[in-house]
Amino acid sequence: MGDKSFTFIDLFAGIGGFHLAMKKLGGRCVFASEIKPELQQFYEKNFKMKCAGDINKVDIEKDILPYQPQVLCAGFPCQPFSKAGKQQGFDDDKERGNLFYKIMEILKKCKPEYVFIENVPNLKSHDGGNTYKVISAQLSELYDIRDEIISPHYFGIPQHRTRIYIVGRLIDKGGLRGFSFPPYKKSTKCSIEDIIDKNDTVYMTLKPQTRIHMQVWQEFLDLLTAHDIPIPTFPVWAMEWGADYKYETVAPFYQHTKSLEGKKGKFGCHVQGNSKDDLLGCLPIYAQTNKTEKNHNFPDWKKNFIKWNREFYQAHKQILDPWLEKLKQHGFKNSHQKFEWNCGHDKGVKHTLYDKIVQFRPSGIRVKLPTYSPALVLTTTQIPIFPWVETPNGEKGRYMTSKEAAKLQCMGDLEYYPDTVAEAFRAFGNAINVEVVRRIAERLLEIE
Repeated sequence: MGDKSFTFIDLFAGIGGFHLAMKKLGGRCVFASEIKPELQQFYEKNFKMKCAGDINKVDIEKDILPYQPQVLCAGFPCQPFSKAGKQQGFDDDKERGNLFYKIMEILKKCKPEYVFIENVPNLKSHDGGNTYKVISAQLSELYDIRDEIISPHYFGIPQHRTRIYIVGRLIDKGGLRGFSFPPYKKSTKCSIEDIIDKNDTVYMTLKPQTRIHMQVWQEFLDLLTAHDIPIPTFPVWAMEWGADYKYETVAPFYQHTKSLEGKKGKFGCHVQGNSKDDLLGCLPIYAQTNKTEKNHNFPDWKKNFIKWNREFYQAHKQILDPWLEKLKQHGFKNSHQKFEWNCGHDKGVKHTLYDKIVQFRPSGIRVKLPTYSPALVLTTTQIPIFPWVETPNGEKGRYMTSKEAAKLQCMGDLEYYPDTVAEAFRAFGNAINVEVVRRIAERLLEIE
């Protein structure tokens, strides 16, 4: 880019990740757009510039073209393509999937030399690859493009969050000749300690019930250790212990009532009642569903988890029963009756969750090594817990703080962001990682 100064536009700007990355390389933002009013306000306070609203209401000829931007940055909405969403893609009922065509309209009218797009990795495989074929074909009319799926932890940033990065340069400017994505190692070692601020006084406190959940599952680990029983490599589904309902060929929802009567359901309780609804209600919640694969059958992974949990319980029933009563006594909700040990089985790994990252997820209570954080989520109930961190108030254990989430996204330079944990994590969870973008853009903009 010659003197290293350049202009860029920031579409679907969120809290400003692309802005931070491009500014570090000498970029000057000449137009920004973000549909959420609260994020517009933070953007304007942080970067001292106006942030437009709905991109569909922007007059390209009036609001963008006169500035002749050299780089278009866009992290367009990922929900239509995300595995966590409905995966409707371009058919998204909220038309978020069609926003790519707005990007193309801007590219065709303004012809910035470079384009830099970020999205979820599932964009590449969505609809059997057809979605990406459309995107690639559209971009390739003007640009020579490349793409790569990268996670921050590849660069030693302690967060696992794969995203697809698509970059391009105008074909009539020479295309991407000489460009390559920055080198990385997928096995790069990370430590979550790199982002923990033990002096942070603004944190979400662990509820007493959450501490009880952790204590009971720690007792489970202690019990296995005391009897030299390996921690299961599969998710533990405690509600499956003692059950004998049929599941191998036809899901319970599609079985005849007489096939269910007299069987044992969750925690080994008898399946009984005055209707099929009553009978299904006696089963673990994941066994009640009518969402199955072909022939009304459970998917293989679910059948395996049920099988392995029953075998594990039968092998250690006498040891597990007293502990199981304690779990039932505390009335754990369905997801808290599940437990995932994602820490491996190396001899050097202690069988404790109090020096690990703990996350309460819909799929269960997940325990992982304190290497890197899971991807930032948008709900407070799933924010990672650091049980070993002692707070300035003397408490042992707390949730990740908003400041730490900002550091995970390499946004520590931001002065303003939401002051509630829920809103902050929603903003950072939807943001791009500044350092990953900076590294890619640095190589992109140095093309000869």
